[in-house]
Amino acid sequence: MAGEENLTTLLSTMEPFLDPQTYVFITTTQPLASLPLSTLNPQLIAQEAEGTTIVTTEDLAIFHGFKAMVFPCRKISLTIHSSLEAVGLIAAITDRLKDHKISTNVVSGFFHDHIYVPAGRAEDAMRVLGELAEDAKGR
Repeated sequence: MAGEENLTTLLSTMEPFLDPQTYVFITTTQPLASLPLSTLNPQLIAQEAEGTTIVTTEDLAIFHGFKAMVFPCRKISLTIHSSLEAVGLIAAITDRLKDHKISTNVVSGFFHDHIYVPAGRAEDAMRVLGELAEDAKGR
């Protein structure tokens, strides 16, 4: 299961999906093993020297008592199975979104790439990604 590597194919068939949830980034210095991960339902966990970053829904962060939430965002998942060794996909997407002043936080999973964009710009991001896919189809 290597995934697609051809940039034109990736861009023209990425079919972005907009998750309806609003996500937030939180951080904690608690040991990972002590966190209620089964109910916090993290979409992303990144362990850093300063603490552990967790992306979860805004509702779950509030429920678990996290007060320092940043970057209310929506998750856009690219439905194509992209290779972890594909070159240029993320650069093309973030470059196009940058041109529209849409900030991004991107993570690559085993099967798909996920783009976190500001909640208020999610529909704009979907439009831009749709245009990018159409442009790639014309190549």
